[in-house]
Amino acid sequence: MRDGILCAGNWIVDRIKQVDRWPGEGNLASIFAEECAPGGGPANVLFDLAAMDPEFPLYAAGRIGDDTEGDFLRSEAAKRGVDTTFLLRTPGMPTAYTDVISAPGSRTFFHAAGADRRLSAQDFEAVDCPAEFFYLGYLLLLPSLDAPDPEYGTGAARLLASMRERGFRTVVDFVSGAPEGFLPAAQAAFPYTDILIANEIEASCCTGVALRGEDGALHKERFPESFARLFALGIGDVAVIHFPEGAAARTRRGEFCVSPACRIGPEEIAGRNGAGDAFAAGLLYALAKRLPLETALRIGSASSYFNLKHPTASGGAVPFRELEAHLNGCAFEKF
Repeated sequence: MRDGILCAGNWIVDRIKQVDRWPGEGNLASIFAEECAPGGGPANVLFDLAAMDPEFPLYAAGRIGDDTEGDFLRSEAAKRGVDTTFLLRTPGMPTAYTDVISAPGSRTFFHAAGADRRLSAQDFEAVDCPAEFFYLGYLLLLPSLDAPDPEYGTGAARLLASMRERGFRTVVDFVSGAPEGFLPAAQAAFPYTDILIANEIEASCCTGVALRGEDGALHKERFPESFARLFALGIGDVAVIHFPEGAAARTRRGEFCVSPACRIGPEEIAGRNGAGDAFAAGLLYALAKRLPLETALRIGSASSYFNLKHPTASGGAVPFRELEAHLNGCAFEKF
């Protein structure tokens, strides 16, 4: 029986700087705290899961540089019991990094792709492990996998098709990139995607269904149309859309549910980096444990809540029992 998760994609060192404000062009802001931390979807999801359940089997795949930053990522993974057999060194290229500028109420990213540029479907030909899930993140931030493929549309689609054929349940996550890139990537990848995890902006870019108005209001009444279009693009099992107020999900069989987010005060938020990945980790853990879909959304929300209380992408992760305890006593957003 398959168990655990293999997470592949962007392996990044986050250089996090907390500033007092976001300055206008030519102006100055003061940095009052900074640190380096693991980042990128695979590391964030794996490290959150390691905190939830140290016995849950975790596997890493991707490319890092043959440098001190690559050493740092391998070391951080090893501390958490993550198998790094498939985390490949790339001589002559640096490990990817992101300057994360966290100002009150916002976060901005300046990214250098480094070794992530070289990650290709061919890198996975020898990958073999007993995990249930294969997570790939982030589409639109993996140049070789985002590139056209003559048979599958993109390299990512080729990879997802191959991993599904090998028995994995495939999971896709996007980065909030250029809007025009979403639909072509979705058209190629979604026919080989079992589970999609996207925020409301990413879902809108994939489907053309705006889930927020210009005034920032969430258009809940448009969720059915958005999900219908996602499944028309080929999603195999579950589509999940998360947003600050909560999350919604639909299965191919037609099961639909919406769950509010755990309420958190602005003064409690230390950073928003990795909040979506924390949601994905909680959701996937619940699905692995065969919990109901609405429960999975709530566990994802609780995971995001603890992430928001820490400036790094996975430093706020807690054991699963703490997620459960928080859900038993927390207040929820209204939307």
